[in-house]
Amino acid sequence: MNNSPLKIFSGSSNGELALEIAQYLGTELSGIDLKRFKDGEISVKLKDNVRAHDVFIIQSTCNPSNDHIMELLLMIDAAVRASASRITAVIPYFGYARQDRKVEPRVPISAKVVSNIIQVTGADRVLTMDLHADQIQGFFDIPVDNLYASPIAIDYLKSLTLENVVVVSPDAGGVDRARFLAKKMNSSLAIIDKRRPEANVVDIMNVIGEVKDKNCILIDDIADTAGSISKAADALKERGANDVYCLFSHPVLSENAVDNLKHANFKEIIFTNSIPLPDHKKLRNMQVLSIAPLFGEAIRRIHNGESVSSLFL
Repeated sequence: MNNSPLKIFSGSSNGELALEIAQYLGTELSGIDLKRFKDGEISVKLKDNVRAHDVFIIQSTCNPSNDHIMELLLMIDAAVRASASRITAVIPYFGYARQDRKVEPRVPISAKVVSNIIQVTGADRVLTMDLHADQIQGFFDIPVDNLYASPIAIDYLKSLTLENVVVVSPDAGGVDRARFLAKKMNSSLAIIDKRRPEANVVDIMNVIGEVKDKNCILIDDIADTAGSISKAADALKERGANDVYCLFSHPVLSENAVDNLKHANFKEIIFTNSIPLPDHKKLRNMQVLSIAPLFGEAIRRIHNGESVSSLFL
């Protein structure tokens, strides 16, 4: 049991989610001043005392990613210099995760760079969800809890009472994620074999598995331009699929993503509130699932020294 008082701060990236998390925990968000100098530099001041406190700082590093990362770092440093007993960076969406290895000459491993600066700045542990690549946990030399949105999604999907379900991974890299969902849904599994000639450009090649007359659930971690997952839906429909549901964790939804989703063959588009979705990007067939209970319970367990992994057994 942690005897240090709990304090929760929120950056500017996802204040609504942070408020929901605080409400789940039966507490309030601690005060913080986030300002800008005339030249755009970020100014941070923690308004509450954090000396000897267990501090959780909630900040998704979504667009504008660089600003939100810098804001997170300054909040961490402020807590370090104010003598917090422990600082947990709560990052529902971990940006820069897609460059997690060196795939060609003279490119950075951006996920490692971001991991380094979070750690060096003074975070004692990281709490995140559905990392684009699990190995990013190893980029840190501090504890990392990588939560999964699947339990929340499973509850919702089961409420739809779908029959003849097949869970579909849009690429080989997401098979483990799709297999976990398929097991929990007691359904079959299919995989889309695709070729990506360049970033955000996809050519659908083949569908491995039986999808004819089935209700398909396409699952992925990120929807950026949504071009890949929209083409995957077309490929499934061409092969005789019944309804196609789109399920992803992080609604990055840049450029023409909403337009792609609007014209795609999706019965429903399901995702979490790890990234706030502005009203102009919302569609009638979108369903947003709150991850506040998931993060709230994880924070409670971390604070009390209880198991987090048991949430997913």
